[in-house]
Amino acid sequence: MKISTFARAAAVGTVLLLALTACSSPKTDKTAAADSGATAFAPLTRLELIAPAAPGSGWDQTARATQGALQTDELAKTVTVNNVPGASGTVALAQVAPKKAQKDLMIMSGLAMMSGVVTNGTSVSLDDLTPIARLVGEYEAIVVPKGSPFANADDLFAAIKKNPKSVAIAGGSAGSADHLFIGLLAQHYGVKPSDVNYVPYSGGGEATTALLGGKVQAGIAGTGEFAAQIESGELTGLLVSSLKNDGSLTFAQAAGEIDPKLEFANWRSIMAPGGIDAKLRTQYLAAMEKMHAGDAWKAELTKNEWLDNYIAGDEFAGWLKTENTRVQSVLKDLGLAK
Repeated sequence: MKISTFARAAAVGTVLLLALTACSSPKTDKTAAADSGATAFAPLTRLELIAPAAPGSGWDQTARATQGALQTDELAKTVTVNNVPGASGTVALAQVAPKKAQKDLMIMSGLAMMSGVVTNGTSVSLDDLTPIARLVGEYEAIVVPKGSPFANADDLFAAIKKNPKSVAIAGGSAGSADHLFIGLLAQHYGVKPSDVNYVPYSGGGEATTALLGGKVQAGIAGTGEFAAQIESGELTGLLVSSLKNDGSLTFAQAAGEIDPKLEFANWRSIMAPGGIDAKLRTQYLAAMEKMHAGDAWKAELTKNEWLDNYIAGDEFAGWLKTENTRVQSVLKDLGLAK
């Protein structure tokens, strides 16, 4: 069954497309802009950024890109990144959520964490944090090691359909964007999502090591996480979840062949502890606004091939509520929600 023919995943794919790729063009929150312009911006003295996954993961990459851009543009004097991996980001969430009103602390969040709250049944959620800004989106890539017998996604899922346990696929935590997209593709190819031999790892670095070490037959992650290995020839790309391919990554199956209803984008954001005061929130919003407009951040978007999905402040907070409702519906349809 070619990827261009769409059957079983239509309803779920429509929800995913609306939920995960909405607002793809960058927008600036009016409230954030008004707040940031009310007083002169004061650079942050120090900031601890929590990356809720292992080094090499998409969250880690986004945290370190934010760190670099804030310091390059002198929006913060000192920024440190600390990795707290585990359980789709909810281990880090559980550490940050109780720190009400704490200054100098922010956490990277996103689709995987929102999903993880549902699949792991945590007692805390994104509602316990202060929304600051949605920063980027990233398409998913499915890859195989050099010399793999799978030439394209059709070959891969044909083998899975024949014997699901014979093909192990490395990806992010259970319920992550990686897992959601594999589940969607499984439905498309007539495979029960829960039958897929999906092996979760806490970060892209670990998944890449498993791929190169022959422990798994395929892998899925954000496109930036596999870019270096695809360029070196160690990994071969089978499919990217985008309708467009700018030529920077070469995939065995052209991106243009994907059905529009299977287009899928992960998103990542930055949030602060709940209960911070209005002045600090305004300062954080202004820092993000200035970072987003700066050349250092634009260079990171280009280097990592991220989608510029920036929205901030009240607009981001409102979008999160709608997104959460839709993601829970998708998880239920895919059988991933408890």
